[in-house]
Amino acid sequence: MSTAPELLAAGALPGLLPEHVIAALPADGVGVFRVDDDASDTAAFSERYGFGLDDCANTIVLRFKKGGAEHYAALVSLGSRRLDINGAVKAALGAQRLSFAKREDAVELSAMEFGGITAFGLPEAWPVLVDEAVMTREQVVMGAGIRQAKLLLAPDLLRGLATVQVAALTLAESE
Repeated sequence: MSTAPELLAAGALPGLLPEHVIAALPADGVGVFRVDDDASDTAAFSERYGFGLDDCANTIVLRFKKGGAEHYAALVSLGSRRLDINGAVKAALGAQRLSFAKREDAVELSAMEFGGITAFGLPEAWPVLVDEAVMTREQVVMGAGIRQAKLLLAPDLLRGLATVQVAALTLAESE
């Protein structure tokens, strides 16, 4: 059963979303809506609210080694796609070693809830990789910093992030 979410007025965002997420959002073109916590994860969200996995953009925190130092990055990809972690993602970061960040590290460093992490409001030094398939969508739904809300936006707004890099980061559909 799908239920269409109701967009919130901009005045409702303070107190709902983390302040650093609100500060990083573009002034126009982003809708925000509440979701049930039990439907925050991609598959459950898609089923409950009627958005296809092709329109759900997940933000994943990565930890990588480069030049002997440890770094973090974010990766945005569609819920319907399979990441090419050891090929394209590793190459895009120039990483010697790469892994998904530990849950507690992702939460602490992003100052966002696990399952609600978004590309907006991340630490300034983090690269933000966006799979090119995300950019082909008319609009995407992504985390809002908390599990009880989602952002609805045209993916082109991600280009406004200072450290964004768009690249082919997922495997072809047949692989």
